[in-house]
Amino acid sequence: MNKILTPREKEIFDLLIDNLTTKEIANKLKISEKTVRNHISNVLQKLGVKGRAAAVVELLKLKEITI
Repeated sequence: MNKILTPREKEIFDLLIDNLTTKEIANKLKISEKTVRNHISNVLQKLGVKGRAAAVVELLKLKEITI
């Protein structure tokens, strides 16, 4: 099975489920908030879902991330 997430996208979603904000993720990864939002947006598009919560549910189902 092909992985859906790039390593950076996985890193961002792992931090999202740790309840970090976009700003906190950007600071931790030393990237801009816009870059964080772009990565999240790309994942939403790949999965065909609207919203971060729906993306997390879908990624859990696909075993791309774990809680």
